[in-house]
Amino acid sequence: QVQLVESGGGLVQAGGSLRLSCTASGRTFSTYTMGWFRQAPGKEREFVGVISTTGFTYYADSVKGRFTISRDNAKNTVYVQMNSLKPEDTAGYYCAAQNRMGITTNAKNYNYWGQGTQVTVSS
Repeated sequence: QVQLVESGGGLVQAGGSLRLSCTASGRTFSTYTMGWFRQAPGKEREFVGVISTTGFTYYADSVKGRFTISRDNAKNTVYVQMNSLKPEDTAGYYCAAQNRMGITTNAKNYNYWGQGTQVTVSS
């Protein structure tokens, strides 16, 4: 069982930056592929980015070049640095973990989820 706790959300002006963190319980964090997803009101949950156990990253086109995902296995933590934020980035942001396959963008393939942290970008 893995428990995930996100932090770092908040209100920021367009063009600003935020860094979200997701800390996991347990001793096997390094064996999990970690994904970030987001969900805006009235919309479906969408893939943001993912980092593999070896540090390979893959991003949605909508955030590519603006968001950077990293992980610190010693701290059981994955991060997403979000720069040049836009109002359309406003959403609840969720981290997720899975260790059954490699890189995947499908939320259904992740078996552990955090409670989410809200990011609001004002124009």
